[in-house]
Amino acid sequence: MKLNLAIGTVVVVAVAILSGCASGGKVEESKKPLVRSGYAEVNGLRMYYEIHGDKAGVPLVLLHGGGSSIDVTWAHIIPYFTPQRTVIAIDEQAHGRSGDRPGPVVFEQTADDVAALMKSLGVTKVDVMGFSNGATNTLQLTLRHPQLVRKMVHISSFTKRSGAAPGFFDYMKKATFADMPQSLKDAYLKINPDPAALRNMHDKDAARMRSFKDIPDGKIKSITSATLIVQGDQDVSTPEHAVALSRLIKVSRLMIVPGGHGDFLGETSMSAVVTKVPEYTAGFVNEFLGNP
Repeated sequence: MKLNLAIGTVVVVAVAILSGCASGGKVEESKKPLVRSGYAEVNGLRMYYEIHGDKAGVPLVLLHGGGSSIDVTWAHIIPYFTPQRTVIAIDEQAHGRSGDRPGPVVFEQTADDVAALMKSLGVTKVDVMGFSNGATNTLQLTLRHPQLVRKMVHISSFTKRSGAAPGFFDYMKKATFADMPQSLKDAYLKINPDPAALRNMHDKDAARMRSFKDIPDGKIKSITSATLIVQGDQDVSTPEHAVALSRLIKVSRLMIVPGGHGDFLGETSMSAVVTKVPEYTAGFVNEFLGNP
């Protein structure tokens, strides 16, 4: 793996923000990985990324959920991956620290943005893990850029509208900005104190979900990357859909865990209680990914 760190502004900092990991204590000073953060111009978008750790081999790319950011989805679980591999985490268009561009946020476009970012960083092969909308972005990255993806981890999402929990799309039809969890609003404003940008992110994410279209089974069957499907037993996607998805992908494994949407990752908008579950989840993912 060759990372071209000349792109964007690169900052080296200690990961102090990860002190709330699921082990319940601070990450020891000697074990804190370095974080290099920066921006890259990709497809007319100023995209923010972070590189955690400095290990050789295939990096793990993390794609956060809708209405979220690197910090919200991944902060508690990243420390369980960096001892084994380099982690590249990305803020999607209009999310977190990334900029925006005219037009909607689209799963396929985000996949192309991620591929362009990897090219700009000199990365030719990745493992990729996505949560919720990030899982759909992960799936599209694997479909549209199969030569880039070695292994995929697809967490808490669906490929068909019928795979969502009952009532999900009925709720989305009438959801408003007032319904957005306050924890997500606060997390966004903490890193980007612009209420108009927050509202813009919400509206684009809501429009993307309202217009969600089924991904044909034929496309899913074309996936050749080894895939781990992770699903909570009380998630926004149903366990039955996760089972069906695992049957469509040739080389796939399925893990259904106790919990709701994001609980088992330590996702900050869902997990007020610190537990060891994110550590266990990361352990299974590391076993699936194997040596980088």
